[in-house]
Amino acid sequence: MREPDIEIDGWCLDSGEARHADAPSTFWLPDRERRESLQPGDLAKLIFCISVDDADEPIAVERMWVIVRERVGNWYLGILDNEPNAIAENDEFWVGTEVPFSAHHVINIEECDETTLALARAEPRTRWSTH
Repeated sequence: MREPDIEIDGWCLDSGEARHADAPSTFWLPDRERRESLQPGDLAKLIFCISVDDADEPIAVERMWVIVRERVGNWYLGILDNEPNAIAENDEFWVGTEVPFSAHHVINIEECDETTLALARAEPRTRWSTH
């Protein structure tokens, strides 16, 4: 599966593990075992780097929730469950967009409930190209 690329997609994901390694006493992460065993409907918080039209700061960083849909090999596919603040609404990156990610991206987890499980089963607004 192709990882999101800021040059191709206009956004990418930052590694929570790398951030934790840089600041282990102040940047907490859920246990690796838990990050590697997410189930449909679980919520995973990820760090998104989004290209924006600002010469002073061309990359906006946002922490947003994704609802896990399924696991594909070492990757998860989830659905964005937040509205990005850094960009205006568009058809390619908004609530309901399918997002690929892996355990090293996850910085927080919330357990699924009936609502998030139903959302995980719904058709995404925009599917991720797996090629």
